[in-house]
Amino acid sequence: MPTLRIAIPAMDELDYLPVTLDALSKQDTRLPFEVYVCVNQPDEYWNHPERQTVCKNNQKLLEFLHGYKSLTLHILDFASPGLGWKGKKTGVGFARKVLFERILSECDPKDIIISLDADTTFGTCYLQSVADRFERNPEMTAMSVPYYHPLNGGDEIRDKALLRYEIYMRNYAVNLLKISSPYGFTALGSAIAMRACSLKKIGNITPYQSGEDFYLVQKFCKMGGLSLFNTECVYPAGRYSDRVPFGTGPAMKLGAEGIWDSYPIYHFSFFTSIQEAYGKLRELYENKLSVKDNDFLRFLQKENQKPDIWQDIRENVSDFQHFVKAFHQKADGLRILQFVRAKQQQQPDLERNALYDNFHFWMPEKCPNWLMPSQHWHQYTLEQLNTLRDLLFNEEAQMRTDYG
Repeated sequence: MPTLRIAIPAMDELDYLPVTLDALSKQDTRLPFEVYVCVNQPDEYWNHPERQTVCKNNQKLLEFLHGYKSLTLHILDFASPGLGWKGKKTGVGFARKVLFERILSECDPKDIIISLDADTTFGTCYLQSVADRFERNPEMTAMSVPYYHPLNGGDEIRDKALLRYEIYMRNYAVNLLKISSPYGFTALGSAIAMRACSLKKIGNITPYQSGEDFYLVQKFCKMGGLSLFNTECVYPAGRYSDRVPFGTGPAMKLGAEGIWDSYPIYHFSFFTSIQEAYGKLRELYENKLSVKDNDFLRFLQKENQKPDIWQDIRENVSDFQHFVKAFHQKADGLRILQFVRAKQQQQPDLERNALYDNFHFWMPEKCPNWLMPSQHWHQYTLEQLNTLRDLLFNEEAQMRTDYG
Protein backbone atom coordinates (compact mmCIF):
# COMPACT_ATOMS: atom_id res chain seq x y z
CA MET A 1 0.00 0.00 0.00
CA PRO A 2 1.51 3.35 -1.01
CA THR A 3 1.81 6.26 1.38
CA LEU A 4 0.64 9.70 0.32
CA ARG A 5 3.31 12.35 0.87
CA ILE A 6 1.96 15.92 1.05
CA ALA A 7 4.46 18.72 0.26
CA ILE A 8 3.64 22.28 1.36
CA PRO A 9 5.96 25.31 1.11
CA ALA A 10 5.06 28.10 3.54
CA MET A 11 6.33 31.65 3.90
CA ASP A 12 4.34 34.08 6.05
CA GLU A 13 1.37 31.72 6.02
CA LEU A 14 0.25 31.88 9.66
CA ASP A 15 -3.24 32.99 8.61
CA TYR A 16 -3.71 30.31 5.95
CA LEU A 17 -1.79 27.12 6.67
CA PRO A 18 -3.88 26.10 9.73
CA VAL A 19 -6.94 26.02 7.47
CA THR A 20 -5.14 23.80 4.94
CA LEU A 21 -3.95 21.48 7.71
CA ASP A 22 -7.50 21.32 9.05
CA ALA A 23 -8.71 20.23 5.59
CA LEU A 24 -6.02 17.52 5.60
CA SER A 25 -6.97 16.33 9.08
CA LYS A 26 -10.54 15.74 7.87
CA GLN A 27 -9.57 13.55 4.91
CA ASP A 28 -11.52 10.35 4.40
CA THR A 29 -8.87 8.07 2.94
CA ARG A 30 -7.90 4.40 3.20
CA LEU A 31 -4.22 5.21 2.71
CA PRO A 32 -1.74 6.53 5.26
CA PHE A 33 -0.44 10.00 4.58
CA GLU A 34 2.25 12.27 5.99
CA VAL A 35 2.61 16.02 5.65
CA TYR A 36 5.88 17.85 4.94
CA VAL A 37 5.97 21.61 5.52
CA CYS A 38 8.90 23.81 4.52
CA VAL A 39 8.74 27.11 6.43
CA ASN A 40 11.09 29.36 4.50
CA GLN A 41 12.39 32.85 3.80
CA PRO A 42 15.62 34.51 2.68
CA ASP A 43 18.01 34.67 5.64
CA GLU A 44 18.68 38.34 4.90
CA TYR A 45 15.11 39.18 5.97
CA TRP A 46 16.37 39.20 9.56
CA ASN A 47 18.45 42.30 8.72
CA HIS A 48 15.63 44.29 7.10
CA PRO A 49 13.14 46.09 9.37
CA GLU A 50 10.43 46.03 6.68
CA ARG A 51 10.64 42.22 6.57
CA GLN A 52 10.44 41.64 10.31
CA THR A 53 6.73 40.79 10.11
CA VAL A 54 7.52 37.87 7.81
CA CYS A 55 10.26 36.67 10.16
CA LYS A 56 8.04 36.89 13.24
CA ASN A 57 5.10 35.19 11.53
CA ASN A 58 7.33 32.36 10.35
CA GLN A 59 8.56 31.82 13.92
CA LYS A 60 4.99 31.76 15.19
CA LEU A 61 4.11 29.30 12.43
CA LEU A 62 7.01 27.02 13.41
CA GLU A 63 5.84 27.12 17.01
CA PHE A 64 2.30 26.27 15.90
CA LEU A 65 3.50 23.36 13.75
CA HIS A 66 5.64 21.86 16.51
CA GLY A 67 2.57 21.80 18.72
CA TYR A 68 0.21 20.43 16.07
CA LYS A 69 -0.87 16.89 16.92
CA SER A 70 -3.70 16.11 14.47
CA LEU A 71 -1.37 15.01 11.64
CA THR A 72 2.00 13.37 11.13
CA LEU A 73 4.10 16.43 10.32
CA HIS A 74 7.67 16.73 9.05
CA ILE A 75 8.81 20.31 9.61
CA LEU A 76 11.63 21.71 7.49
CA ASP A 77 12.95 24.92 9.04
CA PHE A 78 14.45 27.23 6.44
CA ALA A 79 13.33 30.36 8.29
CA SER A 80 15.07 30.59 11.66
CA PRO A 81 18.18 32.82 11.90
CA GLY A 82 21.03 31.30 9.92
CA LEU A 83 18.81 28.67 8.26
CA GLY A 84 17.06 30.74 5.59
CA TRP A 85 17.85 30.94 1.89
CA LYS A 86 21.19 32.48 0.98
CA GLY A 87 22.28 34.06 -2.28
CA LYS A 88 20.38 33.04 -5.37
CA LYS A 89 18.98 29.91 -3.73
CA THR A 90 15.66 31.40 -2.73
CA GLY A 91 11.95 31.29 -3.38
CA VAL A 92 9.14 28.79 -3.66
CA GLY A 93 11.04 26.76 -6.25
CA PHE A 94 13.77 25.92 -3.74
CA ALA A 95 11.17 25.24 -1.06
CA ARG A 96 9.52 22.64 -3.31
CA LYS A 97 12.93 21.21 -4.23
CA VAL A 98 13.99 20.60 -0.62
CA LEU A 99 10.55 19.19 0.18
CA PHE A 100 10.76 16.73 -2.70
CA GLU A 101 14.38 15.84 -1.84
CA ARG A 102 13.38 15.05 1.74
CA ILE A 103 10.43 12.95 0.60
CA LEU A 104 12.45 11.05 -1.99
CA SER A 105 15.14 10.30 0.59
CA GLU A 106 12.73 8.34 2.79
CA CYS A 107 9.78 7.19 0.70
CA ASP A 108 9.01 4.06 -1.27
CA PRO A 109 9.09 4.40 -5.10
CA LYS A 110 5.40 3.49 -5.26
CA ASP A 111 4.39 6.37 -2.94
CA ILE A 112 2.38 9.30 -4.28
CA ILE A 113 3.58 12.88 -3.77
CA ILE A 114 0.88 15.54 -3.64
CA SER A 115 2.02 19.14 -4.04
CA LEU A 116 -0.04 21.79 -2.29
CA ASP A 117 0.23 25.44 -1.34
CA ALA A 118 -0.33 26.71 2.18
CA ASP A 119 -3.51 28.54 1.22
CA THR A 120 -5.33 25.67 -0.52
CA THR A 121 -8.46 23.83 0.58
CA PHE A 122 -10.31 20.79 -0.80
CA GLY A 123 -13.07 18.34 -0.02
CA THR A 124 -12.77 15.45 2.42
CA CYS A 125 -12.31 12.92 -0.41
CA TYR A 126 -9.48 14.75 -2.21
CA LEU A 127 -6.55 12.57 -1.15
CA GLN A 128 -8.45 9.35 -1.81
CA SER A 129 -9.55 10.61 -5.24
CA VAL A 130 -5.92 11.17 -6.22
CA ALA A 131 -4.88 7.76 -4.88
CA ASP A 132 -7.72 6.09 -6.79
CA ARG A 133 -6.67 7.68 -10.08
CA PHE A 134 -3.12 6.40 -9.75
CA GLU A 135 -4.24 2.95 -8.63
CA ARG A 136 -6.62 2.52 -11.57
CA ASN A 137 -4.18 3.93 -14.13
CA PRO A 138 -0.75 2.33 -13.68
CA GLU A 139 0.58 4.14 -16.77
CA MET A 140 0.03 7.54 -15.11
CA THR A 141 3.19 9.38 -14.09
CA ALA A 142 1.61 12.56 -12.76
CA MET A 143 -1.59 14.58 -12.59
CA SER A 144 -2.41 18.22 -13.24
CA VAL A 145 -5.34 18.54 -10.84
CA PRO A 146 -8.43 20.62 -11.67
CA TYR A 147 -8.63 23.86 -9.67
CA TYR A 148 -11.16 26.58 -8.86
CA HIS A 149 -10.49 29.87 -7.05
CA PRO A 150 -13.16 30.73 -4.46
CA LEU A 151 -14.20 34.37 -4.41
CA ASN A 152 -13.18 36.33 -1.34
CA GLY A 153 -16.41 38.28 -0.93
CA GLY A 154 -16.57 41.84 0.36
CA ASP A 155 -13.87 43.16 -1.98
CA GLU A 156 -15.21 43.51 -5.51
CA ILE A 157 -11.98 44.89 -6.99
CA ARG A 158 -10.00 41.92 -5.70
CA ASP A 159 -12.59 39.40 -6.84
CA LYS A 160 -12.78 40.94 -10.30
CA ALA A 161 -8.98 40.77 -10.58
CA LEU A 162 -9.05 37.13 -9.49
CA LEU A 163 -11.73 36.24 -12.04
CA ARG A 164 -9.95 38.10 -14.82
CA TYR A 165 -6.75 36.16 -14.09
CA GLU A 166 -8.55 32.83 -13.97
CA ILE A 167 -10.30 33.65 -17.27
CA TYR A 168 -6.85 34.30 -18.74
CA MET A 169 -5.62 30.88 -17.58
CA ARG A 170 -8.72 28.98 -18.64
CA ASN A 171 -8.88 30.69 -22.04
CA TYR A 172 -5.29 29.58 -22.65
CA ALA A 173 -5.94 26.00 -21.52
CA VAL A 174 -9.20 25.67 -23.48
CA ASN A 175 -7.52 26.87 -26.68
CA LEU A 176 -4.73 24.31 -26.27
CA LEU A 177 -7.15 21.50 -25.51
CA LYS A 178 -9.32 22.41 -28.48
CA ILE A 179 -6.37 21.90 -30.84
CA SER A 180 -5.39 18.64 -29.09
CA SER A 181 -2.04 19.97 -27.94
CA PRO A 182 -0.12 17.54 -25.73
CA TYR A 183 0.71 20.57 -23.57
CA GLY A 184 -2.86 21.54 -22.72
CA PHE A 185 -2.23 21.60 -18.99
CA THR A 186 -2.47 24.30 -16.35
CA ALA A 187 0.36 24.12 -13.85
CA LEU A 188 -0.36 25.28 -10.30
CA GLY A 189 1.92 24.26 -7.45
CA SER A 190 -1.18 23.61 -5.39
CA ALA A 191 -2.61 21.24 -7.98
CA ILE A 192 0.01 18.63 -8.89
CA ALA A 193 0.34 14.98 -7.88
CA MET A 194 2.98 12.51 -9.03
CA ARG A 195 4.47 9.10 -8.43
CA ALA A 196 7.64 9.26 -6.37
CA CYS A 197 9.42 7.03 -8.90
CA SER A 198 8.42 9.38 -11.73
CA LEU A 199 9.69 12.46 -9.91
CA LYS A 200 12.99 10.71 -9.28
CA LYS A 201 13.23 9.68 -12.92
CA ILE A 202 12.92 13.25 -14.23
CA GLY A 203 15.51 14.48 -11.74
CA ASN A 204 13.26 16.37 -9.33
CA ILE A 205 12.01 19.91 -9.82
CA THR A 206 14.10 22.74 -11.28
CA PRO A 207 14.06 25.39 -8.51
CA TYR A 208 13.07 28.54 -10.37
CA GLN A 209 11.88 31.41 -8.20
CA SER A 210 8.58 31.29 -10.06
CA GLY A 211 7.14 29.08 -12.77
CA GLU A 212 8.79 25.99 -11.30
CA ASP A 213 5.42 24.24 -11.39
CA PHE A 214 5.12 24.83 -15.15
CA TYR A 215 8.51 23.29 -15.92
CA LEU A 216 7.81 20.37 -13.59
CA VAL A 217 4.53 19.47 -15.32
CA GLN A 218 6.16 19.96 -18.74
CA LYS A 219 8.79 17.37 -17.76
CA PHE A 220 6.02 14.89 -16.97
CA CYS A 221 4.34 15.75 -20.28
CA LYS A 222 7.50 14.81 -22.13
CA MET A 223 7.85 11.63 -20.11
CA GLY A 224 4.27 10.67 -20.96
CA GLY A 225 1.39 9.57 -18.80
CA LEU A 226 0.28 12.99 -17.52
CA SER A 227 -3.39 13.03 -16.53
CA LEU A 228 -5.61 16.12 -16.49
CA PHE A 229 -8.65 14.49 -14.92
CA ASN A 230 -9.66 13.98 -11.33
CA THR A 231 -13.06 13.65 -9.66
CA GLU A 232 -12.10 16.26 -7.04
CA CYS A 233 -10.49 19.66 -7.46
CA VAL A 234 -8.51 22.01 -5.22
CA TYR A 235 -9.47 25.52 -4.16
CA PRO A 236 -6.43 27.84 -3.98
CA ALA A 237 -6.91 31.21 -2.30
CA GLY A 238 -6.84 34.28 -4.51
CA ARG A 239 -4.90 37.11 -2.90
CA TYR A 240 -2.52 39.92 -3.70
CA SER A 241 1.15 39.01 -3.48
CA ASP A 242 4.55 40.19 -4.68
CA ARG A 243 6.59 37.26 -3.34
CA VAL A 244 7.06 35.76 -6.81
CA PRO A 245 7.70 37.48 -10.17
CA PHE A 246 4.50 36.20 -11.79
CA GLY A 247 1.45 34.09 -11.06
CA THR A 248 -1.86 34.59 -9.32
CA GLY A 249 -0.77 37.05 -6.62
CA PRO A 250 1.27 39.45 -8.80
CA ALA A 251 -1.34 39.25 -11.59
CA MET A 252 -4.14 40.21 -9.21
CA LYS A 253 -2.11 43.04 -7.74
CA LEU A 254 -1.44 44.55 -11.16
CA GLY A 255 -4.93 43.69 -12.39
CA ALA A 256 -6.53 45.63 -9.57
CA GLU A 257 -4.79 48.67 -11.11
CA GLY A 258 -6.04 47.75 -14.58
CA ILE A 259 -2.67 46.42 -15.80
CA TRP A 260 -3.06 43.14 -17.71
CA ASP A 261 -0.23 43.43 -20.25
CA SER A 262 1.44 40.21 -19.09
CA TYR A 263 -1.82 38.24 -19.00
CA PRO A 264 -3.66 38.92 -22.27
CA ILE A 265 -6.63 36.99 -23.59
CA TYR A 266 -5.07 35.25 -26.57
CA HIS A 267 -7.05 35.03 -29.81
CA PHE A 268 -8.05 31.59 -31.10
CA SER A 269 -6.31 32.21 -34.43
CA PHE A 270 -2.90 31.97 -32.73
CA PHE A 271 -3.76 28.42 -31.73
CA THR A 272 -5.28 27.36 -35.05
CA SER A 273 -1.92 28.15 -36.59
CA ILE A 274 -0.41 25.57 -34.22
CA GLN A 275 -3.23 23.16 -35.07
CA GLU A 276 -2.46 23.59 -38.76
CA ALA A 277 1.18 22.71 -38.08
CA TYR A 278 0.10 19.55 -36.23
CA GLY A 279 -1.92 18.56 -39.30
CA LYS A 280 1.12 18.91 -41.57
CA LEU A 281 3.55 16.72 -39.67
CA ARG A 282 3.40 13.93 -42.24
CA GLU A 283 4.37 16.38 -44.97
CA LEU A 284 7.10 17.79 -42.74
CA TYR A 285 8.41 14.28 -42.07
CA GLU A 286 8.48 13.49 -45.79
CA ASN A 287 10.21 16.81 -46.47
CA LYS A 288 7.35 17.98 -48.68
CA LEU A 289 6.54 21.14 -46.72
CA SER A 290 8.21 24.51 -46.50
CA VAL A 291 8.23 25.93 -42.97
CA LYS A 292 7.48 29.31 -44.57
CA ASP A 293 3.92 28.07 -45.12
CA ASN A 294 3.10 28.04 -41.40
CA ASP A 295 3.66 30.70 -38.71
CA PHE A 296 4.32 28.22 -35.93
CA LEU A 297 6.82 26.13 -37.91
CA ARG A 298 8.57 29.29 -39.02
CA PHE A 299 8.76 30.46 -35.41
CA LEU A 300 10.20 27.13 -34.24
CA GLN A 301 12.82 27.18 -36.99
CA LYS A 302 13.88 30.69 -35.99
CA GLU A 303 14.01 29.94 -32.25
CA ASN A 304 16.14 26.82 -32.68
CA GLN A 305 18.73 28.74 -34.73
CA LYS A 306 19.70 25.81 -36.94
CA PRO A 307 19.65 25.72 -40.74
CA ASP A 308 17.05 22.92 -40.73
CA ILE A 309 16.01 21.46 -37.37
CA TRP A 310 13.54 19.12 -39.09
CA GLN A 311 16.23 17.47 -41.17
CA ASP A 312 18.22 16.91 -37.99
CA ILE A 313 15.21 15.13 -36.52
CA ARG A 314 14.54 13.08 -39.69
CA GLU A 315 18.08 11.76 -39.60
CA ASN A 316 17.72 10.63 -35.98
CA VAL A 317 14.36 8.85 -36.00
CA SER A 318 13.34 5.50 -37.43
CA ASP A 319 9.77 6.28 -38.48
CA PHE A 320 6.97 8.85 -38.55
CA GLN A 321 5.73 8.00 -35.06
CA HIS A 322 9.12 8.82 -33.57
CA PHE A 323 9.31 11.97 -35.69
CA VAL A 324 6.01 13.18 -34.16
CA LYS A 325 7.31 12.50 -30.67
CA ALA A 326 10.54 14.34 -31.42
CA PHE A 327 8.57 17.24 -32.91
CA HIS A 328 6.58 17.70 -29.71
CA GLN A 329 9.77 17.56 -27.68
CA LYS A 330 10.88 20.62 -29.63
CA ALA A 331 7.48 22.29 -29.90
CA ASP A 332 6.85 22.08 -26.18
CA GLY A 333 4.73 24.12 -23.80
CA LEU A 334 7.34 26.84 -23.43
CA ARG A 335 7.70 27.26 -27.19
CA ILE A 336 3.93 27.41 -27.56
CA LEU A 337 3.68 30.13 -24.94
CA GLN A 338 6.51 32.05 -26.55
CA PHE A 339 4.79 31.77 -29.92
CA VAL A 340 1.40 33.06 -28.78
CA ARG A 341 3.10 35.91 -26.91
CA ALA A 342 4.95 36.85 -30.09
CA LYS A 343 1.69 36.75 -32.06
CA GLN A 344 0.04 38.91 -29.40
CA GLN A 345 2.76 41.53 -29.76
CA GLN A 346 2.38 41.48 -33.53
CA GLN A 347 -1.42 41.76 -33.42
CA PRO A 348 -2.34 43.46 -30.13
CA ASP A 349 -5.66 44.76 -31.49
CA LEU A 350 -7.02 41.20 -31.67
CA GLU A 351 -7.30 41.11 -27.89
CA ARG A 352 -10.15 43.62 -27.89
CA ASN A 353 -12.47 40.99 -29.32
CA ALA A 354 -10.56 37.84 -28.33
CA LEU A 355 -12.89 36.40 -25.72
CA TYR A 356 -15.97 37.16 -27.83
CA ASP A 357 -14.33 35.62 -30.91
CA ASN A 358 -13.08 32.60 -28.97
CA PHE A 359 -16.51 31.79 -27.58
CA HIS A 360 -18.11 32.12 -31.00
CA PHE A 361 -15.42 29.99 -32.64
CA TRP A 362 -15.08 27.18 -30.08
CA MET A 363 -18.45 27.07 -28.28
CA PRO A 364 -20.99 29.45 -29.84
CA GLU A 365 -23.94 27.76 -28.15
CA LYS A 366 -22.51 28.73 -24.75
CA CYS A 367 -21.75 32.37 -25.52
CA PRO A 368 -23.83 34.71 -23.30
CA ASN A 369 -25.84 37.26 -25.26
CA TRP A 370 -24.35 40.06 -23.14
CA LEU A 371 -20.74 39.17 -24.09
CA MET A 372 -19.85 41.96 -26.49
CA PRO A 373 -16.84 42.64 -28.74
CA SER A 374 -14.52 45.47 -27.68
CA GLN A 375 -16.07 45.72 -24.23
CA HIS A 376 -13.57 46.62 -21.52
CA TRP A 377 -13.16 44.38 -18.50
CA HIS A 378 -14.28 46.99 -15.99
CA GLN A 379 -17.65 47.22 -17.82
CA TYR A 380 -18.59 43.68 -16.80
CA THR A 381 -20.20 43.07 -13.45
CA LEU A 382 -18.74 40.68 -10.91
CA GLU A 383 -21.57 38.25 -11.66
CA GLN A 384 -20.88 38.38 -15.40
CA LEU A 385 -17.16 37.71 -14.90
CA ASN A 386 -18.00 34.81 -12.60
CA THR A 387 -20.36 33.41 -15.26
CA LEU A 388 -17.60 33.60 -17.89
CA ARG A 389 -15.20 31.88 -15.51
CA ASP A 390 -17.71 29.11 -14.83
CA LEU A 391 -18.48 28.60 -18.51
CA LEU A 392 -14.77 28.18 -19.24
CA PHE A 393 -14.32 25.98 -16.16
CA ASN A 394 -17.09 23.64 -17.31
CA GLU A 395 -15.76 23.51 -20.87
CA GLU A 396 -12.26 22.79 -19.61
CA ALA A 397 -13.56 20.17 -17.17
CA GLN A 398 -15.27 18.29 -19.98
CA MET A 399 -12.12 18.32 -22.09
CA ARG A 400 -10.02 17.24 -19.12
CA THR A 401 -12.40 14.30 -18.72
CA ASP A 402 -12.06 13.41 -22.40
CA TYR A 403 -8.28 13.74 -22.22
CA GLY A 404 -8.12 11.49 -19.16
